[in-house]
Amino acid sequence: MAREPTAEEAADLRSVLDALDDADARAIIRALDEPHTASELSEDCDIPLSTTYRKLDLLTEAELLDEGTEIRSDGHHTTTYAVAFEEVRIALTESRELDVEVVHLEPTPEDRLADIWTAVREET
Repeated sequence: MAREPTAEEAADLRSVLDALDDADARAIIRALDEPHTASELSEDCDIPLSTTYRKLDLLTEAELLDEGTEIRSDGHHTTTYAVAFEEVRIALTESRELDVEVVHLEPTPEDRLADIWTAVREET
């Protein structure tokens, strides 16, 4: 008898497939040739800003996007989004279950600095 996937495995597969099945989410991924803010993505993709935020949450929860921080000299820093993966692999395991693997990009020094800044901002 095949083993039932754990709730976490099923949620991971479901969240990735849901994100990739969404036309607006795919448009956002295509637009992210470099980090963008939600406002920039909303304009570039011609998607309402409220919808853009929902799609960014969907993509981030599926670990397909990374959030960063754009540091501005005026002190009004903003969140940016960048593609976080090179590949999404869906395979059939030996136990005949679907398995999803998101192959992530290696973080750049700028990404690591942004992560540090984000952590500091969350602590203050």
